[in-house]
Amino acid sequence: MTAILDQLRAAPRSVLGRLPGVSSDDDETRRPLPVSGMLAAAATLGVGLAALTTLTLVGWIAAPRGTLEAGLPGVFRTAAQLWLAAHHAGFAIPGGRVGLLPLGLMLLPAVLLYRAARWMARDADLRLRLPARLPKNSPKAQAGARRRAQLVLVVQAGVSLAAPYALLAGLIAVVARNEITQPFLGETLFSHFVLAFLAGSLATARMIGPWRVMLRLLPERVRALTVGTAVATAVLLVAGLALVLVAIALNFGQIQELSSVLSPGFVGGVLLLLLQLLYALNAVVWALSYIAGPGFAIGADTLVAPTGVQLGTVPSLPLLGALPESGTVPAWMMAVIALPFAAGAVAGVMVARISPSPSYEAAPLWGFLSGVSTGLVAGVLAALSGGPIGGGRLATVGPSPWEVALSVALEVGVAAGISAGVTNLLLLNKRARTPLDKAAAPVRKAGAALAKAASKVGLAESDPRPLPGHWMDATEADTQEIPVIRDDWQDEHASAAAETLAQSRSRAPEPGPDARPPRKDIVDESDDRGGHVIYVDPYAWDRD
Repeated sequence: MTAILDQLRAAPRSVLGRLPGVSSDDDETRRPLPVSGMLAAAATLGVGLAALTTLTLVGWIAAPRGTLEAGLPGVFRTAAQLWLAAHHAGFAIPGGRVGLLPLGLMLLPAVLLYRAARWMARDADLRLRLPARLPKNSPKAQAGARRRAQLVLVVQAGVSLAAPYALLAGLIAVVARNEITQPFLGETLFSHFVLAFLAGSLATARMIGPWRVMLRLLPERVRALTVGTAVATAVLLVAGLALVLVAIALNFGQIQELSSVLSPGFVGGVLLLLLQLLYALNAVVWALSYIAGPGFAIGADTLVAPTGVQLGTVPSLPLLGALPESGTVPAWMMAVIALPFAAGAVAGVMVARISPSPSYEAAPLWGFLSGVSTGLVAGVLAALSGGPIGGGRLATVGPSPWEVALSVALEVGVAAGISAGVTNLLLLNKRARTPLDKAAAPVRKAGAALAKAASKVGLAESDPRPLPGHWMDATEADTQEIPVIRDDWQDEHASAAAETLAQSRSRAPEPGPDARPPRKDIVDESDDRGGHVIYVDPYAWDRD
């Protein structure tokens, strides 16, 4: 796909370069951002439809006659419907609607859109349009203006890709209609626009720098909430995946029995396995709902929850053989309810470490808000993972979005609030009682390292004994008393100076009436009797 887009990028510029009087400079032949977005959207739709058409053609050849629409037009129409379903756009069928769509299929357009958005950013030279880096210690107003300019460019890139992508998807929805399945045009436009906007925005922001730099585009509090929500959601999804794997391992025999009953053959078995892998992400979200408490339903008047299981007739999908049997749940399974609290505790620590609060009561509030945002994300995932399959009994399949959102928000929010408050308190106390010796620790370590190196090369002192007295470093200045000159101190140099002055007076003639008395504050530095004298000012450290 990248090679195709690069050819689209280079072809018009090479043609322009051959024309007389037209420069081939990149700045002059650079396409506008909306034009690059339109080319990227068209290429994404073309590559995605080609891949799904190939897969549908293989299934049409291996399937019994009459399963799919006759002829190649029917194959293309089915592939177009799969492409719409990959964006979670529902269909209307006689007697109901189809909303239970595989979340794993959404990865295909997401990856294609991300790569197309990266190409769009290079084609439009968005890196040159980004604000230049500011020097260190720049004013906050300039840094805020630069951040806002970057966000505006990111939003423009997302809209430039999403708008034509949604319009082209609307045309595909009109072409893919038939007498049985009719795509919802509103859901098609909305789902395609949202997915393309997210992919385009992330790809453009990725040009600014690594993911860590991308997070710095957000304010500190928003960044802390984003990281806390992502961490809590990731912990819940990992716990849901582990629960699904354990359920498959415990009920693997029943899954094999359902697969043998279907007897799909080799090609059909591969397609059936692929279908189950695409629905695996839905199962992980259902397990997340099970961990949160509300559970999920497989039809009307059914429930799979830690409090009990009540099932009826289940669709013949081998993956559903991992469901527990109807009845009470073992008591040890209730321990899974503690997992959301563990996720909240981890999220609260992250929120407090990224954005500590100077007030003790604000940190628990921000931790609870991270739990609320995690509940909203869980509710959206629950809504995407479930949906009806026609009418009647299977009109209710999957978890309840509002129940999952409320449960996750309360469980994760309470745990995150407590952990954020405790972590913030520990951080504040640690800063308040940081010992002064830590400031001198690097200097002491460096001195020890130098002494060790000198001893190895033979440069160490011959007498390793420490010098007498107390050696005071800079960190101990506040703890030591200021030296005071006492009256009983003896100044040897002053005594020698007084003796020299007396001898000179005895040899000198008597001073006249106008003679000035000698100054006692002048020291005769030429006098070296008794050795070299060093004067130490006890107040010098205060002046430094």
